[in-house]
Amino acid sequence: MVADISLSDRFTVPGRYWHRLDDGRVQCDVCPRECRLHEGQRGLCFVRGRVDDQVVLTSYGRSSGFCVDPVEKKPLNHFLPGSAVLSFGTAGCDLSCRFCQNWDISKSREIERLSDAAGPEDIATAAERLGCRSVAMTYNDPTIFLEYAVDVADACRARGIRAVLVTAGYVNDDARRELYAHVDAANVDLKAFTDDFYRRVSAARLQPVLDTLVYLRHETDVWFEITTLLIPGHNDSDAEIGAECAWIAENLGLDVPLHFTAFHPDFKMRDVPPTPPATLSRARGIAQQHGLRFVSTGNVHDADGGRTTCPACGEAVVERDWYVIGRYRLTDEGRCASCGAAVPGRYDGPVGRWGARRLPVFLAGS
Repeated sequence: MVADISLSDRFTVPGRYWHRLDDGRVQCDVCPRECRLHEGQRGLCFVRGRVDDQVVLTSYGRSSGFCVDPVEKKPLNHFLPGSAVLSFGTAGCDLSCRFCQNWDISKSREIERLSDAAGPEDIATAAERLGCRSVAMTYNDPTIFLEYAVDVADACRARGIRAVLVTAGYVNDDARRELYAHVDAANVDLKAFTDDFYRRVSAARLQPVLDTLVYLRHETDVWFEITTLLIPGHNDSDAEIGAECAWIAENLGLDVPLHFTAFHPDFKMRDVPPTPPATLSRARGIAQQHGLRFVSTGNVHDADGGRTTCPACGEAVVERDWYVIGRYRLTDEGRCASCGAAVPGRYDGPVGRWGARRLPVFLAGS
């Protein structure tokens, strides 16, 4: 596909991960898709392409929109609880999920839909002005706009604002190491636990995502949580849920928070019914049987699934309704107020009170 890519465009910058092939093409090395490109072609993600014999990013400094959200919406339950996060994305994606609930952004082929322009300093300044404790790169996968994501993270951290990724974790090792060296937290979308699902439904593979999770757990201090969207008839069997939980327990430990969330019909899977709340409760029970300590449910009202209990004394230390925190019995350092045991996470002060508000904002960077 020939596209009008030009390095004279102020939103286009050289990419850092690619190499030349013997057949004259260049290969993008950011994600396992490893698109091999002729001059003028774009990769599947659409925002990376070849121009002037190199791979470039065409969406640096452009966004599909900004919004202040509760950090629990990412979802992150053990990271600066109750605080506000400035969220933004760009366009495109390196996966092709048939159920994508942000498909108008991730599958966009219209760069002009990126109507809000903002450089890294603009974003950091806005987050500070808006009282946000963190900035989240989300909606589409930040892996594909790596150069922009790294610069945004650095600008935010320089002001004491944390950097968060909401990602599918589909990234090659060298790019993975650079990207996660600049961020403080991530929610990784583990879409299923079979390679067949990844190939058939997302046009991807499972193993690179597992590699990212193992890397985060054993080679970084990034706080991360996992989300699995349960789709009726596709990835919600007891066997598959059990296999996922057993793998998490063995490879990541018992303290990594796991979110099971409800699917609703969208994009190319409108013929699949919504996830029954009972499915989420069943999945949570399976995870707890495998010893996982922090398992929650999402996209539903579920008192049990919104509760965090102390791993030592069993007291309910946090109770949530959707994104709203009610009962909160943790110290500023994240210890149980009753017994003093530490609840894993990142805490550095009292609980925030942003609540469930969603505040769209417009940034006009020069």
